[in-house]
Amino acid sequence: MTEKLFYKDSYTKEFQARVLSCTEYKGSYQAVLTRTAFFPEGGGQSADTGFFYTEDGREIPVTDVQEKDGIVFHYITSPVKEGEEIKGKLDFEERFSKMQQHTGEHIVSGLVNRHFGYHNVGFHLGAEEVTMDYDGVLTQEDLEQIEMEANQAVAENIPVVVLYPSEEELKNITYRSKIEIEGQVRIVQIPGYDSCACCAPHVKETGSIGLIKIVGAIHYKGGMRVSMLCGFRALSDYRMKERNVVKISNLLSAKQEDTAQAVERLGQEVNRQKEKIKNLQQRYVDLCLEEAGNQAKTDPGKSIFLFVEELDAGARRNFVNAAMDMTEGFAGVFVGNDEEGYQYVLGSRSRDIQDAGKKLNARFQGKGGGRPPMIQGSLHGEEQALKEFILYL
Repeated sequence: MTEKLFYKDSYTKEFQARVLSCTEYKGSYQAVLTRTAFFPEGGGQSADTGFFYTEDGREIPVTDVQEKDGIVFHYITSPVKEGEEIKGKLDFEERFSKMQQHTGEHIVSGLVNRHFGYHNVGFHLGAEEVTMDYDGVLTQEDLEQIEMEANQAVAENIPVVVLYPSEEELKNITYRSKIEIEGQVRIVQIPGYDSCACCAPHVKETGSIGLIKIVGAIHYKGGMRVSMLCGFRALSDYRMKERNVVKISNLLSAKQEDTAQAVERLGQEVNRQKEKIKNLQQRYVDLCLEEAGNQAKTDPGKSIFLFVEELDAGARRNFVNAAMDMTEGFAGVFVGNDEEGYQYVLGSRSRDIQDAGKKLNARFQGKGGGRPPMIQGSLHGEEQALKEFILYL
């Protein structure tokens, strides 16, 4: 059994220990120590990382930590000697962030359970955010209420209590738990807010959590998946969003508090301009069709082509639909240029359009398809070569 220093003091950053064993394992090594402050993966939380420092001065990264039957296995990139004394050093910035997130999750889940009776049925503490799955639906107003009360718990700077009750004592303790627990139950309590069975390290007082911020919520498996950030992660998120707001504010010449309305107005203007462009493109298509119709009167079997740099999908189909009625040959729109290639729409009311499409794609490294009388796709070729090829299909 490895002595677990993270349960004695979750703020332990460095420790001395003796190597009990070190064996090769899947291209790396797994070491067992007499004692450790490295928390192994468990309870939805990833393992601590850090370094071993050996007697001969080597610095060895600890990349993962797992526990099995009370033995903690440290996964390291090079071996250590059995029996030697090593120093372990945690990436404590990472550890402290995880403690902030995990203790914040206890408060939020405790409040959700108290107010709404929902249970936390899933928890993941990732490198960037925390997600919590609840078996019931929460409104935006519900989430704001929970967030406010959770930050009140932070402001009260409540000591976090860890209990190891006997079986008899456990009968008189109300606590949350996602799984059936065998053996000694470890209870983490935040008086007035939560009592939960948990194996992970936590901060000593709620004030150390810093800000608790709910940053997202989606419907998930009949309930809700809520995303949250605490402490320095919440601060980093705030700074990122602040930079974005400042940049948007400057670009739109709007006050920061008015950026949402300014973006909404910009979106409305963009939609108006899109409608104008759509109308202009249709007018252009109509003029091209008028010219094509005049030519078709003298040569009804001649294919009709339109090569342009830009044209939206609706206008392309409108041109081909109308042009197919003017010719016994092919009607096509090719959007792009000789250098970068073309997107095309090709149709015919009288010719085998699918066979034509296969031949066209094979000749010009194209791809696409569709049902008669119209196909579409993309290809690479020069305008003159495309016209000449289609004329002889």
